[in-house]
Amino acid sequence: MINHQLSSSWLSQLPLDNITSCQSVSGGDINLAYQITTNQATYFVKVQPNHQASYFDHEIAGLREIGKIANVPTPVANGEIDGDAYLILNWINSGVGDQYALGQEVAKMHQQRREEFGFMDNHQTKVLVKNNQWNPSWRDFYINQRLKPEISAAIKQDRWNKWRQEHFDRMIAKFDNYYSTHEVQPSLLHGDLWAGNFMFSQTHQPYLIDPDCVYGDREFDLAMTTVFGGFDDQFYRGYNAIYPITPGINERLPWYRFYYLCMHLILFGESYGPAVDNILSSY
Repeated sequence: MINHQLSSSWLSQLPLDNITSCQSVSGGDINLAYQITTNQATYFVKVQPNHQASYFDHEIAGLREIGKIANVPTPVANGEIDGDAYLILNWINSGVGDQYALGQEVAKMHQQRREEFGFMDNHQTKVLVKNNQWNPSWRDFYINQRLKPEISAAIKQDRWNKWRQEHFDRMIAKFDNYYSTHEVQPSLLHGDLWAGNFMFSQTHQPYLIDPDCVYGDREFDLAMTTVFGGFDDQFYRGYNAIYPITPGINERLPWYRFYYLCMHLILFGESYGPAVDNILSSY
């Protein structure tokens, strides 16, 4: 693959017949993405160079799990060609829609339950492997399977210091104390619920895309909706109509916002430092 173009030889190995066009499209900062058209249908194809086919297993599992109750792209096929992993999804023509309906879809997703916290598999990211081993304790899962591995990654990237560690320790102590007396139900979470990961079809239906699923505290997902914007009042009205938000949520969101902002600190540098420090300074 040169200049993000797929060769005719590479394309010929896809399990698609009669390909008529292949165009590069936006697919985020992780995968290469293409619109591929055959004489029968159009597909969205993600490619991750120099990875095995199993690279997309976690996303496929998440799409199938969410797809039981909400709209998601449908996995068509996945595999490996010339050392590059690929995932073929059905193409969804983009349109406009009502965030009230989107909020309802997310609420229905969060009403899906498991007995424990975690997911079917672990997930390799750019900087760490997310440990999704099943755990009966949300306190233990979030602290030891999410936060502490993230801090280890921040230290390796030289993006951590003594002040951050001191306030981080206070934050997790408060988190641990709160959930020692407040029960959490394991809800199906999208796992990366920012505005770039939902869309509306031409028939105005909301779709959830690019999941990083885990069963966890639903407020972990809701916190992400508040980090970068893009979710309006109608979204939360729709959500509340299905699954009312627990009072006092604004006091709990910071320790979940921290996770997402700290991950951005690790990936993109100290431009996210002030946002991380702003959260930690309140503890």
